[in-house]
Amino acid sequence: MVNIRQDLDLTTFAHPSGGAAAEWRISDAPVPYPDAVSEMESRVADIAAGNAPELVWLLEHPPLYTSGTSGKTGDLLEARFPIFQTGRGGQITYHGPGQRVAYVMLDLKRRRPDVRAYVASLEQWIIHTLAAFNVRGERREDRVGVWVKRPDKGAGFEDKIAAIGVRLKRWVSFHGIAINVEPDLSHFSAIVPCGVVDPRYGVTSLVDLGLPVTLPDVDVALRQAFADVFGETIATPAPRAQAANVVS
Repeated sequence: MVNIRQDLDLTTFAHPSGGAAAEWRISDAPVPYPDAVSEMESRVADIAAGNAPELVWLLEHPPLYTSGTSGKTGDLLEARFPIFQTGRGGQITYHGPGQRVAYVMLDLKRRRPDVRAYVASLEQWIIHTLAAFNVRGERREDRVGVWVKRPDKGAGFEDKIAAIGVRLKRWVSFHGIAINVEPDLSHFSAIVPCGVVDPRYGVTSLVDLGLPVTLPDVDVALRQAFADVFGETIATPAPRAQAANVVS
């Protein structure tokens, strides 16, 4: 994972003047991971070729684990769910119902070709989103993602509430972020999340923090915060073909 300096310039990645707004899509049923990757690969190619607008795709996955380019075999403690090797950065993580995944396909060549600043801006997007629920999310230089302090657990304890893993192809981003809204946190116990073994650092969710928050609540906050960092979006329905690929 990439270390992010606290003083890194977080100049907005807003779309250049006159460009089309990014599409904003929400899938209402869990999407199998291979189908999501296939859709992203196709869309990224179209964006790079100038044949499609940028896309932010919000979805859930059925329970599964993904391992990034820095993944270690030993970080899978129990093969409880399917595991997928993926080209995104980072190590192993869990996805499942109750977690809002946002796949972000932006043309960074047009916006700002700076990978470190882009990752930091994704963190800032999450932090703004959490602030809508009065949750103070923080970034850490040695741990990518967004963390919340847990003084109720003891001094120095922190829990990860959102993960980040990105990949770029021809300067178009894909993969993205995952915010824990109300997933089954016990599913994280079968892995070493993102390779973090320090017992002071765990995993939490908005509901685990005592907030009665739903996925639609988070979707609204995500879109508002996205506009602050990356610019306005335009809502589009999921394509009909996708309906045949979802599972209930």
